[in-house]
Amino acid sequence: MSKNKPHKGVLKRIRVSKTGKVRHRSAYHKHLSSHKSGKRLRQLRKDRMLVSSEAKRFEKLLFRRLRGRNQPRAALRRSPSPEQRRAAKAES
Repeated sequence: MSKNKPHKGVLKRIRVSKTGKVRHRSAYHKHLSSHKSGKRLRQLRKDRMLVSSEAKRFEKLLFRRLRGRNQPRAALRRSPSPEQRRAAKAES
């Protein structure tokens, strides 16, 4: 059976941090900036963090766990270490 491949278009548009947060570029910044205020353009220059509902959608496209800006770090379930696996096996 073939491997699951991550969505290349999404990969090119986002950066995933070590903690699982997803940074992406703001929309409405590339062109037609002459009628936008300076304040608006400055704010659009910053990278944004993905919202949790969007992160959930991106997880399906990338086949990995992600975290939105309003999710705690504990939201990422980690795989147990070998020692934890042995301890759990010994208990059961």
